[in-house]
Amino acid sequence: MKFNMLKRFAAAGLAAVMTAGLLAGCGGKNAETNSNGDEIVELTWWQIGDAQKDQDAVIDKVNEYISEKIGVKLKVNTAGWGDYDQKMQVVINTGDDWDLCFTCSWANNYLQNANKGAFLQIDDYIKDTEMYKNIDERFWEAAKVQDKTYGVPSEKEIGSMPMWVFTKEYVDKYEIPVDEIHSLEDLEPWLELIKEKEPDVVPMYLTSSYSAPIYMDLIQNPVGIEYGDETLTVKNVFETEKMKSTLDTMRKYYLAGYINKDAATASDDKSVKRFVTKGDGQPYAELVWGKDLGYEVVATPIMDTYVTNISARGALTAINAQTKYPEKAIELLNLINTDEYLRNLLNYGIEGEHWDKVDVPADEAAEAEGKPYVYDNKIKLNEETRKNYSVSYWVQGGLFNTYVLENEPVDKWATFKEFNDASVEAPSFGFDFDLEPVSTEVAGFGNVLDEFGKSLYTGSVDPEEYLPKLQEKLEATGIDKVIEEMQKQIDEWKASK
Repeated sequence: MKFNMLKRFAAAGLAAVMTAGLLAGCGGKNAETNSNGDEIVELTWWQIGDAQKDQDAVIDKVNEYISEKIGVKLKVNTAGWGDYDQKMQVVINTGDDWDLCFTCSWANNYLQNANKGAFLQIDDYIKDTEMYKNIDERFWEAAKVQDKTYGVPSEKEIGSMPMWVFTKEYVDKYEIPVDEIHSLEDLEPWLELIKEKEPDVVPMYLTSSYSAPIYMDLIQNPVGIEYGDETLTVKNVFETEKMKSTLDTMRKYYLAGYINKDAATASDDKSVKRFVTKGDGQPYAELVWGKDLGYEVVATPIMDTYVTNISARGALTAINAQTKYPEKAIELLNLINTDEYLRNLLNYGIEGEHWDKVDVPADEAAEAEGKPYVYDNKIKLNEETRKNYSVSYWVQGGLFNTYVLENEPVDKWATFKEFNDASVEAPSFGFDFDLEPVSTEVAGFGNVLDEFGKSLYTGSVDPEEYLPKLQEKLEATGIDKVIEEMQKQIDEWKASK
């Protein structure tokens, strides 16, 4: 029974108090309240990623803070990277009790769930919040489905930035001008050099997850619109001259011995010495990659950075359309995206246990005032306990009020904002494809791409022989019908702008 109701009963006299006691004995209970007398509600949040050993301890600390701040406590459920999609389908479709969930363009599909009514429309709830004013409006634009908003975006890099990633040891040794290397063809003389000079090194190391550079917005893979095409002509990527040329070059590199022979089936083996590979980048990504690999790398962008619906929907948090607490859910997300203490507690764990702040050398003016060191936004992770709490930082909220690691520049997030400002919107940005009229045809694309994509992208098979086979199967699946339907929809969308 709620707290304010109990107070009224108490004021009514002894008989009412006895009645309240009888009700409590039959299953009623007092609502939990904070020091302000506000009722505390529990929100269940589904997040992608592996369960963490210290998760309960961190969430207890989070709950101490947010229960006093906004009258909320959290219950966090996780599902692993390979299980999250399937788990969330069950959670959503069976009507489980939950309040918030991670969603994006590539997991727990944001567009599909918004369209089927699983997520709460939040426009009226967010319009006066601080996070709505602070987050880049293009993230909010991407979060719109049929002009309505169904998720709070995690503000991070907004564009797609594929990069070549080079092992710095060989770049330095042979004075390789990586800043001049962008296209696939630019790599050739350096792959040849490494093959000749470094026989123990794989010149171009690829795995089964590799996708050759694609110069178009794949709205429904393999169908989309080429970057820069203001006519918005829908194409099959495998029929573009750029992709045909790319596949021929990959085959040439494979036959020359530049690419590992098991590329189409390999998982990343960090012990393999490699000169170059491909990554999906962002500013300072080489610091993350280098830490993961155990040696320094340098990176260079393959193409201009374009903003698409897919890239701008890289991470969002949605609210259950059936939640009992929509206002509290929004209040929580606003706090996470604006409160530095809470954001970093969720992101890094407990200060003094999982991480500590680092003294940063001050500038000349501060030194002149006798302040040789200042506390800034830099932290050092405790490697022993950090392994007990290591979450993906973009799952829970935006990045720009998180601390930077000791090997990262103090102005890291300012550089990210500059990167976002410089990213170019693809002509198709803002268009959502309603695949319902061609859902059967689209469902067949996956099997065809699984059969041919990996081997073609890695150069493992001859495109002269296998590209026609892929095209034949795509045609049998109905790709022409999909192109026709997408073109119709995008023409209507363009006319309505």
